[in-house]
Amino acid sequence: MAVPRHILDGYKVLDFTQYIAGPTATRMMAEMGAEIVKVEIAPAGDRTRELPYLKDGRSGYYVQQNVGKKSICVDIKNPAATQLIKDLIPKVDVLVENFAPGVIARMGFDYATVKAFNPKIVMCAISTFGQNGPLAHLPGYDFIAQAYSGITSMIGEPDGPPYFPTAALGDVSTGVHAALAIVSALLHRERTGEGQYLDIALIDAYFNCHHTAVQMYSLSGGRIKLTRGGKHLSYGAPCSIYRGHDHYIVIIAGIEHQWRQLCEAMGRPDLAQDSRFRTNADRVAHTEELYEIVQGWLTSFPSDDAIMARLNEYRVPAAPVLSPEEAMNHPHLRQRGTITRVRDRVLGELDVPGFPLRFSAFPEGLELEAPTLGGDNGEILNRYLGYSRDKVEELERSGVLYSKAT
Repeated sequence: MAVPRHILDGYKVLDFTQYIAGPTATRMMAEMGAEIVKVEIAPAGDRTRELPYLKDGRSGYYVQQNVGKKSICVDIKNPAATQLIKDLIPKVDVLVENFAPGVIARMGFDYATVKAFNPKIVMCAISTFGQNGPLAHLPGYDFIAQAYSGITSMIGEPDGPPYFPTAALGDVSTGVHAALAIVSALLHRERTGEGQYLDIALIDAYFNCHHTAVQMYSLSGGRIKLTRGGKHLSYGAPCSIYRGHDHYIVIIAGIEHQWRQLCEAMGRPDLAQDSRFRTNADRVAHTEELYEIVQGWLTSFPSDDAIMARLNEYRVPAAPVLSPEEAMNHPHLRQRGTITRVRDRVLGELDVPGFPLRFSAFPEGLELEAPTLGGDNGEILNRYLGYSRDKVEELERSGVLYSKAT
């Protein structure tokens, strides 16, 4: 028996996803060894192929999200292309799509149809608002779901407008949720032989990120309504962003023993017994006073390195606010593979976020590359359906298949 490349080696996925949330789910599965057949719609394919950074017509955005996948590109309005997809469905374990609700059905691939072709298939739909409910029909992206979920209202200064986080927190989180649901459904299938349909929504994943606002509002009978706290955490202190010399410094020391450790680090053990700061509730009520005391102490240091050395010595949870480029070059992130380097046939070598899961049985990551548009038409259709090279070329000449070298 062949040794598996990784934990999902042997599983096959038909991937109708584009942009970020869906491709994140299938990218994680690719990095776990599954074969991902990315179905791209002619002539443009995944629209992230057009997004920056572009070099020689190749998108770093697309490459990052699609390493390890195979690409076939079809004119989905052509009946011959539809038949081709129908023929592929019995050959795969999973189908993933992140079109707006109803689109995949209009293509002829709703779950009832897909299940008729492959009763054991796991089909996963990823969308902004889910497949049902009053908002399900609306278009949306990460920040749309974020706004509806109450998360955006928590970001920014107390008296100012809310802000975007400028990172795809919801899309990536939803993709991870989808990957978890898929592998769980595959485990269920191993036990029962049954496939199933998965409905994964950005708004659900985002709302699930509330760790305080929801339960505090509910248990307080509506008295506590958390909102933007600016540089302070609204329910813990000292939990703030302070000014360093070259960076801002985050200190999270609201738990009692860590507050005492900070007092010791500051050479002010008396503060732990100060009536203004004795409990977390006391400290939250006097956040600004406490902030000025800690800020004044930080200002006395000659450098950010000296600040961090002192805080680390007393085990006070703290971090400098690094820029993306500083994080990319941090030795810890490099050593763990949090940031990794991939090779692309057009772009050459580039840094991308690394695979975040660690498996003791598969300690080495896979060397993966992103596809060109329709670049795997021949290979996939030959291996899965037995199509000859001549037949693939005829389908490309007739417009059923499409390919484009970058």
